Amino acid sequence: MALSGQVIESLLEAESNLRNALAFAARNERPMICKEIAKMISQIDGIQSADGILDALENRDQGSTGSFGSFFNPNDED
Repeated sequence: MALSGQVIESLLEAESNLRNALAFAARNERPMICKEIAKMISQIDGIQSADGILDALENRDQGSTGSFGSFFNPNDED
């Protein structure tokens, strides 16, 4: 189940606002504040990436090795 358009839009807006805050914080705030803002940006990016991975797992065929082929099962032939 992919993220809805509204959720993606809200995450992108939040990420944009945090990037703007980080730009100002880099000039005026303590390094710890910048680190925490950057961590929030990273977590938003992680949500979007994880959603794509979960969708791929949910939509794969039963027993499919996906794009990994025989990487995890070296005895299997492609």
